[in-house]
Amino acid sequence: MTSDARAPRPLPGRWEQLFADLEAQLAAGRAADARWDVAELTRAERSRVGLVDRLRATVGARVRVVTGPGAAVEGLLVDAAAEWLLLDVGGARRAVVPVAAIQVVDGLGARVAPPARRLESALGLGHVLRALVRDRVVATVRTSAGEHVGRLERVGADHVEIALDSPPGRTAVIPFAALHAVVSR
Repeated sequence: MTSDARAPRPLPGRWEQLFADLEAQLAAGRAADARWDVAELTRAERSRVGLVDRLRATVGARVRVVTGPGAAVEGLLVDAAAEWLLLDVGGARRAVVPVAAIQVVDGLGARVAPPARRLESALGLGHVLRALVRDRVVATVRTSAGEHVGRLERVGADHVEIALDSPPGRTAVIPFAALHAVVSR
């Protein structure tokens, strides 16, 4: 007998087992890669979601919007645009909250609305405040400096003027950047 005849031959079952193991490892690696790809795509998609898109998806829900230490507005979210939110705060009162003033939103869902149409995104804070002037709304204008009550009189490019209830005959000019909320009375 030759030495070749004495060498043990691998059994066919061993080869099948080896290839099955390699295929299982390859499949597990592919599945792990796919999970990682999905997770990475999800993170990338979430990174493009803006606060206003989440707010627009929450229209109709109750939210609490914090604009500063001890300053919050709570109500039913009626509308949301790029620069402002409109909340129904009860008793026929509405509050306009500048998006730039928002520090925290409680009650925001995880859903995301599709991007706003061009016209909707063009309606800035000044547009909404001019509508309040047109309707001769008496409001409480909240800022970090306090609350100012009176009739909204004029809206400029970056400020609103209010005819104060007290003292009568005086006005206050408030930059948009200082606004926390404008709450109708």
